[in-house]
Amino acid sequence: MADEPDNLVLGMLRKIDTKLDRVVDDLRDLKVRVTHLEEGQALINRRLDRIDERLDRTERRLELTGPAGFAE
Repeated sequence: MADEPDNLVLGMLRKIDTKLDRVVDDLRDLKVRVTHLEEGQALINRRLDRIDERLDRTERRLELTGPAGFAE
């Protein structure tokens, strides 16, 4: 009879350990996915910065704005 509580506790601890392993795996997967999202966002920001620079240059060439650094 003394063996039953130990086995019950060990059984519950094994279940908790199994669930914790799944949580760790899920967290690892989420970290990878978030990293990919951050890299994609950085790429988008770089492209937008280049587009903004090109638009500024085009506006200056068409004389739609003043010289660089000129506040209107």
